[in-house]
Amino acid sequence: MKNCWKPGTLVYPAPAVLVSCGNGQHNNLFTVAWTGTVCTNPAMLSISVRPERYSYGLIKANMQFTLNLTTTAMARATDLCGVKSGADCDKWELSGLHRYKGVAVECPAVEESPISVECRVKTILPLGSHDMFIAEVVNVLADERYLDKETGRFDLDIAGLMAYSHGAYYALGEKLGTFGFSVKKKK
Repeated sequence: MKNCWKPGTLVYPAPAVLVSCGNGQHNNLFTVAWTGTVCTNPAMLSISVRPERYSYGLIKANMQFTLNLTTTAMARATDLCGVKSGADCDKWELSGLHRYKGVAVECPAVEESPISVECRVKTILPLGSHDMFIAEVVNVLADERYLDKETGRFDLDIAGLMAYSHGAYYALGEKLGTFGFSVKKKK
């Protein structure tokens, strides 16, 4: 039997990402769990942000941001960037994270992130408590530490990615299969 609850967004776990934004001179960093893939071609993703957040104005003014995947080693910094406001402090300095100069956008990436996705905002959708920024991916910065030397494949399995689930951070666990494993013919 299932209980009925009031409508809510209980789609968990979600990625816990750090979004860096700004114009290269004035930058901020904040945590987002409401993010997702929008389209493959062109590559697009979304983040949902409350208009009262400090970073909202930076993204809207510059129409760009960088989405940085987080790892278990970044858990404390990721949480700090979600509870502190860039209006009151320099979260880069406070978190101990380092800026990596943006390539296709002016805002920096997070050096410690295994993948940093540089984006240009295409559309802002006002939705209620949050506005959704739909953005085109213009460049991806991949940390070479996670490249498989033999295959050249990027191996996120060894990065130690983390997720957010209903108020808590979790390390991603055991691989259960790869895409299509349920229908793969046995040898």
